[in-house]
Amino acid sequence: MTTEASETAVVKAPQKKFYRSRAHCNPLSHNDSFEYPLTPEAMDWSPYYPGIENPHVDFLDIGCGFGGLTVALGELFPDNLTLGLEIRPKVTEYVRLRIEALRAEQPGKFQNTSVFRTNAMRYLPHYFKKGQLSKMFFCFPDPHFKLRNHRRRIVNTNLLDEYAYLLKAGGILYTITDVEDLHNWHVEKCSSHPCFERIPDDELANDPCVKAMTEETEEGKKVARGGGKKYAAVFRRKADDAVAVDGLFW
Repeated sequence: MTTEASETAVVKAPQKKFYRSRAHCNPLSHNDSFEYPLTPEAMDWSPYYPGIENPHVDFLDIGCGFGGLTVALGELFPDNLTLGLEIRPKVTEYVRLRIEALRAEQPGKFQNTSVFRTNAMRYLPHYFKKGQLSKMFFCFPDPHFKLRNHRRRIVNTNLLDEYAYLLKAGGILYTITDVEDLHNWHVEKCSSHPCFERIPDDELANDPCVKAMTEETEEGKKVARGGGKKYAAVFRRKADDAVAVDGLFW
């Protein structure tokens, strides 16, 4: 193979049909065998952000799927580091190759964009420090319709404690779904949490992140093709001195 052909093979974008996987998996499984650092300080992010000295992740796209929003955020915010988190190995590899191809096709771009495989319901505090994150995205998560499976929902009261710990004051938590019942769940759980306040919809009109998560995710595009409705709700992390609740210690 010539050098030119070899380079072409390296930068060729992956084909999604070869990376199909289950739509969802059980995030509460204790048989996932993930390795993780004991503390965020022990995690070396430099291989994921080549060319960036002391990389500091700002945005998390949790359950990033095939990477549509992760890539869009990387382009919209070149000065911030975006990380897509995905639990499924085949899908994670697809996004990795997608980003690798974009970096090769557009030199100098997408160095701020990466993907990582982990279980976000179990290990986030092992990777990120208190107040480190500016934005967290939860786009079209598994609705887990059955009542006994509601504890698997990625937005729930216990996990909101973790998200509040990881988000800086004024940080933003974004949610979107095509399931109205799940949207109502997001609104109820986040609005009732002492650390979050909902941002009125009329204040979101000029937020490029809302447009991106509505239009750039693969699930969002599928919903649009089917003529479905999308429900977004966005919340701001309150400052610590504005939070008063017994039993919440950080």
